[in-house]
This record gives sequence, C-alpha cells and structure tokens, in this order.
Amino acid sequence: MTSADRSTHPESGTHVVGRRRFLGYVLAASTLVAAAELGAAPEAEAGIPSPEPTELLDLNDVMTAAALPTSDLITVEVHTDGTVSFALPRAEVGQGITTSTAMLIAEEMDVPLERVRVTLADARPELLFNQLTGASNTTISTYRPIRVAAAVARGRLLQAAAVELGAVVTDLTLKAGVVTDLAGRSIGIGALAEKAASVRTQQVAVELKPRADFTVIGTPRNRIDALAAVTGRKKFTMDLDIPDARPTMVCRPPTINGTVGSVSNLDEVRAMPGVTDAVVISTGVAVRAETFGQCIDAVRALRVVWRPGTAEGQSDESVLEDLRAAELPLGLPPLTPSVEGKFTFSFRGNSALEPNCAIADVRDDRADVWASLKSPIVAQETIAARLGLPAHAVTVHVAQGGGSFGRKLFFDAALEAAETSQKMGKPVKLMWHRADDCRQGRAHPMATSRVRISYLGNTVLGYQQRHTSVATDLSHGLGEVFTALAARLPVGDAGFSETFFQLSQSMPYDFGVSSRLLSETNKDFNTGSMRNVYSPDVTCARELVVDRLAAKTGKDPFRFRRAFLHDDRSRAVLDKVAEVGDWGRTMPAGTAQGIAFHSEYHSVSAALVEIDCRPETVNRPVRDGVAGPRVTKAVFAVDVGLAVNPRGLEAQMMGGVMDGIAQTLTSSLHLRDGYFLEASWDNYFYTRQWNTPPELEIIVMPTTTGEPGGAGELGVAASMAAVACAYGRATGTMPTRFPINHGTLSFTPKPTVPPIPPSPTDGLDHAY
Repeated sequence: MTSADRSTHPESGTHVVGRRRFLGYVLAASTLVAAAELGAAPEAEAGIPSPEPTELLDLNDVMTAAALPTSDLITVEVHTDGTVSFALPRAEVGQGITTSTAMLIAEEMDVPLERVRVTLADARPELLFNQLTGASNTTISTYRPIRVAAAVARGRLLQAAAVELGAVVTDLTLKAGVVTDLAGRSIGIGALAEKAASVRTQQVAVELKPRADFTVIGTPRNRIDALAAVTGRKKFTMDLDIPDARPTMVCRPPTINGTVGSVSNLDEVRAMPGVTDAVVISTGVAVRAETFGQCIDAVRALRVVWRPGTAEGQSDESVLEDLRAAELPLGLPPLTPSVEGKFTFSFRGNSALEPNCAIADVRDDRADVWASLKSPIVAQETIAARLGLPAHAVTVHVAQGGGSFGRKLFFDAALEAAETSQKMGKPVKLMWHRADDCRQGRAHPMATSRVRISYLGNTVLGYQQRHTSVATDLSHGLGEVFTALAARLPVGDAGFSETFFQLSQSMPYDFGVSSRLLSETNKDFNTGSMRNVYSPDVTCARELVVDRLAAKTGKDPFRFRRAFLHDDRSRAVLDKVAEVGDWGRTMPAGTAQGIAFHSEYHSVSAALVEIDCRPETVNRPVRDGVAGPRVTKAVFAVDVGLAVNPRGLEAQMMGGVMDGIAQTLTSSLHLRDGYFLEASWDNYFYTRQWNTPPELEIIVMPTTTGEPGGAGELGVAASMAAVACAYGRATGTMPTRFPINHGTLSFTPKPTVPPIPPSPTDGLDHAY
C-alpha cells in the first residue's frame, strides 16, 4: 500500500473503505505513462426524484457520460527531465483550462506546477465525444480521470523509488517532484521515469488524495501561459510557421451565404503585386499573396457577380414576424391573477477577438490543418469529406485560441483553408477580415421569449415560458452526443435544439408547475451557440417578470427571490451579493439597483448591479457610439461546488459580467436587405471602457459540494438579467427589447462591395 492509499472520506475525515478507490492503467512505454480506467467516475447517489429535469440530468451530465468511455485513452507521462506532460483533448481559448488541468496533475503527483506541461491534442477520432469543448464541461468531465491517471503515475514512481532506495513504499514521501526515505536519501522523478515504466499494460488500483490534503487545487494561481501571452510569445494559429503557407483571404458576397456567379477579372488580380493565386471556392473568391495587405488590395479589386444568399431581402422586422408566427401558445389565461412579459432579443455577434483563421497544407494523398477548434473530430471528418480523402489522411492540429464564445465549435475557416489549399495546390494561411466575421460569420439567433407567472396571494401557482428563436446550428458535435445517448435522455423524441434547451435550462424557484418550451424557425442564417447559448435570454426574461411579480405583490425583489429559491447554496449567493452590494440603499432618482439569480450545470450564481439612467449619463458624448445608461457597480457571487483555480474562475466571471452588460445595453447586429450592417468592432458595441462599471467585485464562494461545477459560461445570464432589472427600476418601465440601444444606428454602414472596407488611417488621431 502506498501513501496515496488512504481511505478517508474527503468531507468528514471518517473511514470509508473504497470511497475514493479507482482503477487505472500503467501503459507499456519506455517511460512512465499512466491512464484512468474506462469510466472512472463514481456512481451517482440515489436521491428523491424531482419534477425539474435538470435536477435529474442536465446537459453537462450528458456530456460527461459521453466522454467517460474513452477516459482510459488520455494519459499522463513522466519524462527523464523531471517534467510531466499531458495532451489535453479540449481547446484552450482563453478560459484557463490548461492551467486548471496542470493544477490537477501537480496536486495528485506532488510535483511543482511549473514542471507540468499541458499541450493541446490533435484530433483523435478514437476519443469520440471526449474531444468536444463546450457547455462548461471540461473541468467537470476531466476532473476525476486526470487525477486518477496522475495518482497511478505517483504510485508507480513510489514503487520504483522503493526499489532504488531499498526502502518500503510506506516509508517514502513524494514532494515537489522528489522522493525521500526516512534516512533522508532522495531521488527525483526524472531519474525514476524509465524505471517506473512498464513493459506491458497492467491495471492498478489507486485512491485519490482527500480534499483536506489539497495544497494546489482550490488555491488561486496565475495562468501558466500568462507571461507568454503578455510578452507576445504565445503562439496562436496565425503565429505558426508552416513552410510556404502564405497569407490568404476571401472575397465574400454582399448578402449572407451568397455564391459566386462569375468573376470578370481573375487574371488581372492574379497579376497584382505579391499575388500568387486567385481561385473561386464555395464561399467566394480566395486570394493568396505575400502579405495580408496585398490580399486586401486584391480582394477589393475583384469584380464579382454574386448570386442571392439564403437571407436575401430579410431584415430585423421580417425575421421578427417569422418568430411571432412560430411562437407556441402559452395556453388559456389562468383563473387566478398572473403577470406576463414578452421580450425580443436581437441578433448578436459571435466573433472572438482573434479573427476566424486556419492554416492548411493539402496534398494529393493527405492534408494537415491547423486551427483553434473545439470539435476537431467533426472538423476532421467534414474536411476529409470535402477533400475526397479518407479521414485518417487528414491531420487536424488544435492551436491555442484567442477567445471563442462558442465560435470555435465551428470550423468554417479550417474548411475554407483546406478547400483553398487543394484548389491552389499550395499551403495557405487563411484569415477572415473583421467585416467577414460580422457579416458572414456566426450570429447568436434573434429570439422572442414570453413568460407568464400565475399566483394567488403569496403563493405562486405556475410558471410558463415559450422561447422562440431563429434556428441554432448544432452541427458541431453536440447533436451527435444527444443521438448517441438518446435512449438515456428523459426527453423522448425531441430534436437536438429542444433537447439542448430542456437539459440546459433550470427553474431555480418553487413556482409550482413550470413548463418551458422552445420553438425554432428560419434556417437561413449562420448561427452559433454563443456563450451561455439560450440561458441569457431565457433568464433575463424570467427575472424581469419575477421583478414584476414582486412589485405586484408588494414584495422587495431580493426578499421575494430568496423566499422562493430551492436550496441553501442558491440563497447563499443571493445573500452575499445583497450584503456586499448593500441592497436597498437609498439612490438618486434615475438610478437603481437590480438583482438576479441563475443556476446551471451544478453551479449557482447571483448578480447585483447599479445603473445610472440619468440624462447627463445617457446623453454623454461617445465617439462613433451610443452612450446610453451606464452600469456603475457590479457585484457577482458564484458557487461552482469546488473551484479548482479561484483566480481563473474570478477572471471568467469578470468576462461574463461584461458580456451581460453588453447584451442588455449595447451589443447587437442590425439585419437589413439580407446582410448585417456591422462590419467591424468599430460598429459592434461590446462593453467598452466607457461602459465598464468603475466598481466590480467577484466573490468566489467557499467549497460546498466538493466537486467542480460548470463555470465557463456561468457569468453571463445573471448579470444580463440584473442589468435589465436595474434599468426597469431606474426608468420605471420594464425593458422589452434588447439591447436597449438597438433602435439607434450610431454609425454609417460600410459598403458591401467591395466586401472589405479600406483599412483605417486615422488611428493616430485618436491615440492618447
């Protein structure tokens, strides 16, 4: 028995045999390689059935179950230089999962964090659903398998050290990557890497370190890639040096999904300075040159006749009419009193700070593609089919990503790059322009949401919500997860989107009989499951009507919510923001506080904001923008059960709060004549410096469940709803269309032909 074979319950400290015992593997290799056993997660404890579907099974549970069968294919490797490596089968796009993963390994193996090397795995079809990044699932689904693999490696190192030092395992300690015996003799894990290896694969039993002994997990740590990021040494897709891969851009249609009819000057463009190639592809005309500046010049010079796109002639108003026609009925009006609300949510951009980009090198018999991809296996299969190659002939390399927000679940640029490389017969380094991202990229669907809450006296009798949306594209891999596990889902024959909706939306309040239904229509748009998918809109609508019900019954919004929340964890985060944010304090006319709650994926959150809607604030001058109200203070409390890296979690919530502010107040796409008017971040008003709250506090609650919950998307919904509620209280009118400034177009739309606007030349005029 090793020092890791303790049988102490992680919560109580009492003796529970087998409570943390798991099986793992030592794999045949020249140095030590360890893996978790297939399906290493513990059985869920039996509980009282709940009528709320997400309390029985939610989207994260489905994804975790889908990932488990291939957990034994993910390995931790110890090297002779004393480092430990792990190829993470998920995409790091700025959320910090390489850091939290390194922390799990450092904790279980007792090695310094700086000696753990986490890279991103290439597409591995054998991993199936274990290589899909989304729905805040990475830490939940990898938490135990990674720790089990690391514990197996630790045990083997101790056994090898016992042989080398002539000691018994129980007399050894492993600390900071060094094994020491009772006599003070020591040996580093690097010297043991080959000695601990196995000539055959064998199964071993391990017990994980109890939480009471954690020294890494749960402690705030800086990101392992922070220095490289701030010094410009971190490598993103466009930084990769692939031989002969030249800058490439695409001339795109003036309307969404238009196609090339004819090109009158291809030869002329091919003869332009620096241009090496120009070919027609499925999405436009691709141009390859020595520099991206030359690509832009060539794209702007092309004379293309375009065929109509899928959204030809459509506008915000026409899409809204389609949504209203597709809305499901709320049912007959109740016999008791009720409150209702109907809300409209505009299209929103789904672009990250890093432009959509990819590198491809396609040969006759094989292809290599480099991109930041959250669903690399689906990308590999789709690219292979497009190229007419077998899937095994296409290698997809996953690069670090500069943001995602759901965008990198799709691989549009990778598919384009592969098609372009094949047609040109040369490697390409393809990058979208900002205008491409806005006009032809993925958009969060326009939606309406209707809510009705019936009540009698102080009792809430029922809750109904009907959410209607432009169709969300789930072809990136999540749909396949649902298909594979359909027999285990409690939602019958519902389609992908409805299944996703039901498994991701929860009702946190004791509101009697509740029902939520989704209806989708209009598949003419390139949509994506932007950060938090349906939850921001659904939660915002719900929380606004909860505020209205509290007012109708003469209750304080905070105390009303608190009285109806299901559990102590939920009440604790709500209490915390009310306490820290000084809920109920006296505020000037035209300003107000707002409070909201959101739960998902075994985590709970609450937000309190203060907003200033006074004329001097709303009408303050902002260059090329609409100022509008400003959130002056935000307090956000989050309980994820167990925060692996509280500092990383805090950063995630900060970003989520900024998302929420933007979606309520400023950020949207305007659809007119089949295309979005925005053509750059200049036109798309994400939360800016002039709109960021001067006071912002994130509170990470103490460990509750002892298991990590979802965090990546958690910060958006409650903050969006709190801002909306604050706006309603400050103005005396509940907002019903979001963002609230959508009706004011504060910029002159750039031309669609040519599709790339000229590069700005006035940057120095606005420098400080």
